[in-house]
Amino acid sequence: MGNQLKIGMVGLDTSHCAAFTELLNDPEHPYHVPGGNVVIAFPGGSPDFDLSYSRIEGITEKLKGEFQVKIKDSIEEVCEISDAILLTSVDGRVHLEQFKRIAEFKKPVFIDKPFTVDYEEAVRIRDIAHDMDIPIMSTSSLRYAEGLQNNLKSSKNIIGADSYGPMNIVEKQPGLFWYGIHSVEMLFTILGKGCISVETVTNEDYDLLVGEWDDGRIGTVRGNRKGNNQFGALIHMESSTVFAEGQSGTKPHYASLLEQVMIMFKTGEPRIDIEETIEIIRFIEAANESRTTGKKVKLR
Repeated sequence: MGNQLKIGMVGLDTSHCAAFTELLNDPEHPYHVPGGNVVIAFPGGSPDFDLSYSRIEGITEKLKGEFQVKIKDSIEEVCEISDAILLTSVDGRVHLEQFKRIAEFKKPVFIDKPFTVDYEEAVRIRDIAHDMDIPIMSTSSLRYAEGLQNNLKSSKNIIGADSYGPMNIVEKQPGLFWYGIHSVEMLFTILGKGCISVETVTNEDYDLLVGEWDDGRIGTVRGNRKGNNQFGALIHMESSTVFAEGQSGTKPHYASLLEQVMIMFKTGEPRIDIEETIEIIRFIEAANESRTTGKKVKLR
């Protein structure tokens, strides 16, 4: 594939598109991520989802005008030219269908958050990727927040964690998937996979998700629709607790995320365990169920 990868983008309906393209394509950017350029894109979009279709024109024009990205009429045209794919469609409901079309070209794929909004669809993407030997990864950029990563490096014997963040609910996106994915991703970054159940307490303004891990640890996610709209987490260890800010530091989350994505694009080795990604989707799905029933829900 050469030293400078030709990167294709599928789905021009999120602010991440311009952020990713600027970091990759502008060598003068203070946090430039080397190794490839976004050269071609397919706008896509979900006609029934306002937060998708209302953004397409502006983002498409920005990528064409500022970064000379070629715009194509199909996913297949993008994949034919590209060495690797950023699947950035903001609507997780379309990821499986779009991935199936991308998979035919056997190029490495980063799937922007959320991986899917359905556990079975997440498993299906994993199985297709495995069967066709396609490197894939997916995550919220909050996994790479400086405050979180710096504190994790010095944290030993972690016994639990409490994350928090905004958790707005929007039409067409199931329950907590739209913004809940960020603070859930932070929780799993700290505790890893192994959650066996989740229970949700909810009212109009807040949600509190309580997860139990198979080794007895407890992890919580507080979702705010009122008041604090920042991200953060408490990391509990045997002898102390540390606070990790989600917005601290100077390096953009996106830059740290893209560095990991570019390693996968170059080496074919995903930087995140796909089983953890699938468990995150199942966790949110189960939290949505608990939110409706008021009962604790087992993940497996």
